[in-house]
Formats: sequence, structure tokens, C-alpha cells
Amino acid sequence: MNLELSTEQAAVRQLAKDFVDREITPNVVEWDRAESVDKSIVKKLGALGFLGLTVDEEYGGSGGDHLAYCLVTEELGRGDSSVRGIVSVSLGLVAKTVAAWGDEAQKRHWLPRLTTGEALGCFGLTEPGTGSDAGNLTTKAVRDGDDYVIDGSKMFITNGTWADVVLLFARTNDAPGHRGISAFLVPTDTPGLARRTIHGKLGLRGQATAELVLDAVRVPAATMLGPEGKGFSIAMSALAKGRMSVAAGCVGIAQAALDAAVGYAGEREQFGKSIASYQLVQELISDISVDVAAARMLTWRVADLVDRGEDFATAASQAKLFASEAAVRSAGNALQVFGGYGYIDEYPVGKLLRDARVMTLYEGTSQIQKLIIGRALTGVSAF
Repeated sequence: MNLELSTEQAAVRQLAKDFVDREITPNVVEWDRAESVDKSIVKKLGALGFLGLTVDEEYGGSGGDHLAYCLVTEELGRGDSSVRGIVSVSLGLVAKTVAAWGDEAQKRHWLPRLTTGEALGCFGLTEPGTGSDAGNLTTKAVRDGDDYVIDGSKMFITNGTWADVVLLFARTNDAPGHRGISAFLVPTDTPGLARRTIHGKLGLRGQATAELVLDAVRVPAATMLGPEGKGFSIAMSALAKGRMSVAAGCVGIAQAALDAAVGYAGEREQFGKSIASYQLVQELISDISVDVAAARMLTWRVADLVDRGEDFATAASQAKLFASEAAVRSAGNALQVFGGYGYIDEYPVGKLLRDARVMTLYEGTSQIQKLIIGRALTGVSAF
């Protein structure tokens, strides 16, 4: 794996860094308190090509490789994970999946809109009763002539109240487990689809997270994405790449924690000298730096495997597992450097810790990642 960035990759990284420092960092506290980022950020992300990375230019994308995508995702994670989530879901889980599995009509209709920010996508997999056990979801899609009629509900859906299309997973037959699941592209203005914003979250407070309720939602059969019964495979392929994106965002959180801890330690004085001069403070900062470096390399490795067309699923689980747990450790260590001031939202580390904590839960919990890795190594499934 080449650890040296190309000129193009370095330029994309700098573009993302400048965007974060200009458009996101000054607003983070306000958005967190208001529990909503400014929606105008979506068009700005689209204008810079960040919502079209790795998607063919033929369909309105901005091209580029997956390392460039990770570099942008890391910078957005450094700025505000709520904004990072907009890109990770609308591009990483929805647009890329349409590009991989969609027919020509679906790609022509959705990709130019998703890649410019004219439209947003959300990923409708998790349900109130099925999180890790996604293969046993209960939302049903029943064939009725040239249509499907969908009933059910989805929970904790990122972009849910902002999205224009749901990549929705529903059971289309009575086959047991994941074999009966299909995928659909459901416009959110379809009659019978209701959305409710979820407030009071611990972290990612600026992100539009929703519950979706589908009551006799009728969609044409042409909205099915991929073959009937292949929905679970589609979901898992999307999540494998999605874990790379989450890992990259976690690197950004950890990097932000490192930057904040180093800066504060150099300014804060106790017992007549800078706290940066104390060994135990340096230990905290050193631990963060190691976690940042290790998480970044694991994430870049996944991007390299994807771009070379090699199997990456296990590496993605390894990166997601390590980077999410590292983000929690790093934010916690940074808060310790700040002491009592870290507990006040005027300073960044408290929010970093709150945002980091959910990274160990969504797109596959840390425990699920361990089972995926264990299955790959032993050939035995524990679930």
C-alpha cells in the first residue's frame, strides 16, 4: 500500500480542510445546541463535489478514488460528525449502492440529483425491533399488479426527515431470514410515508435522525433496486463500504481530540507552568496520537483494497472496530487533559466524546464487527 498521497488526493484533502474550517467549525456549538445543522450545508457539499466522490462523471459524480473519499470524510469528521453523516449516508450508502445495483433508468434519475445535493438519500434498514439482526426485519412489500404495497417502520434513520429518497429494505416473500428481503428506492413524498424527527440524542445532535412509518405505501415495481430477494446482499455490500466511511470519520474525531488536547495543554498553566510539561498529560496526548495513526492506516488500507478491486469486507470491519473504539478513547483522554473545562460545551472535547460513542453502535456494533472478523478467520459463524 502506498502511504504517500498523490497531488490530486492532497488537493482534495486541503479543499475539505478549508471547507471545514470556514463553513463548519464556526457553527458547531450552535448547531449542536439547536439539534440541527444548517440545511444549506447540503448544497455546499454538493457544489464542491463531496457528494459525488467515486461516482462516475457520466452520472453527475465527481469521480476520484476511495482514498480521496476517506480523506474528505475524515476532515468532515474532524469538523462535525453530524455533517459527515450526511455524506456517509447519502453518498456512501445510497448513491454508491444505486451506482452498483441500479438499472440505467434508476441511475439516470437519482444519481445526478444525489451527487449535486439537489436530493438526499437515507438508508432504511434498521427497525424498532431489528438492529443487529437485520436479516429478520418485518417491514413487508406485497406485490399488487404492477406495484408493491409496503407496510412497516424504520428507526434511527440518518437524513430521515431531510431525504428525498429512501433506500428501503422490505420482505417480499415468506422465505426465512434474509432470503426474503428486497430493496426499493422509495421517494419520501409517496403517500402513506410519515417521518418523525428523533430529538434528545446523546451525540450527533445536529443530524436529522428519524423514525419512518409506512402505511400502505404504494410504489411501482420499477422502484425495486436489484433482483427480488437480493436486498440483504445489497444492504451488506453497502454497509461494508459504509464501515470504511465511519472509520474515516472516527479518525477525524480522534484527530480533532488530538489537536484540541495539544492546543489546550500548551496554553493551560497549573502549579506555575504549562500542563504540557507534565508527564501524565504527555502520556494522554501520546496515547491519542497512536490511536489516530493506527486508525488512519487501517482505514487507508480498506480504501486501497477497494480501489484495487480486492476483497475488503473483513478489513473494513477491522478498521471500523478499531477506529470507533479509538475515537472514544481519544475523546475521553482529551477531556481528561481539559479537566473541568472539558465538561462545558464551549470547548470541543465533550461533543467529540458524545459523537464518538455512537460510532461503536451504528453500521454494526463493535460486538458484531468482532463476530464478522471471527467468522472470516475461523470459517465458523457465531450468529
